[in-house]
Amino acid sequence: MMIAWKRNRSIARQFVDYPIIEVLRECRRAIGLDVPKCEADMSFSKPRVLFIEDDADTRELVWHVLTREGYEVQLAENAEQGALLAKSESFDLYMIDNWMPGTSGVDLCAKLRKFDTQTPILFFSGAAYEQDRREAMAAGAQRYLTKPANIDELLGEVSRLI
Repeated sequence: MMIAWKRNRSIARQFVDYPIIEVLRECRRAIGLDVPKCEADMSFSKPRVLFIEDDADTRELVWHVLTREGYEVQLAENAEQGALLAKSESFDLYMIDNWMPGTSGVDLCAKLRKFDTQTPILFFSGAAYEQDRREAMAAGAQRYLTKPANIDELLGEVSRLI
């Protein structure tokens, strides 16, 4: 019983926010201003990662690895869904697959850079050609990691970029 109480208390503490921050957010939204990323959450929250990947198994595996290490991970299964999440929420890192149905990760990266020039972008892709890496970096990515990657290598890149 005591263990469950302590666990529930620590979970509840993760969602506590300062009331004045929410008031400021609502005021900004009411006059048509976006909430700046730096002010989006003053509580001591986990670093947020948006992982955009079309393969369900890879999404689940990376989600498990990153959440186990203390990251909050939001998943998107395609570029369109990822772009919508990136516009509506604040993230500390975008992780993008390069080969997705409908559009490439490079095109998504360029789209993200049009409205967010600050958040680091890590490509995590099976596309191992040098041309793919060069195009990703030219579109605004900071790093390009090829699948399959060692878990420690993936965690190291995520940590370094955040």
